[in-house]
Amino acid sequence: MVEKSVPEDIKNMSFEDALHELESIVDGLEQGAGKLDEAIGVYERGTFLKHHCEAKLREARERVEQINVGPDGSISAEPTEIE
Repeated sequence: MVEKSVPEDIKNMSFEDALHELESIVDGLEQGAGKLDEAIGVYERGTFLKHHCEAKLREARERVEQINVGPDGSISAEPTEIE
């Protein structure tokens, strides 16, 4: 199987824009509109969008920190475990 590279327009999308397009793709595929070849191309784009959204969520998760205040009033931050 030949792996295709992620299109530049997807790489530059925000999470929200990618998710919105992915939702539109899913809706279209569920309705069964279009020809098989078109559906396969749209499905492939949806796969790229899904991976892009997952990567954006991982990045956000890594950036989120939990702020802790100690008994003495000291403040510290550490990565938050989000599942």
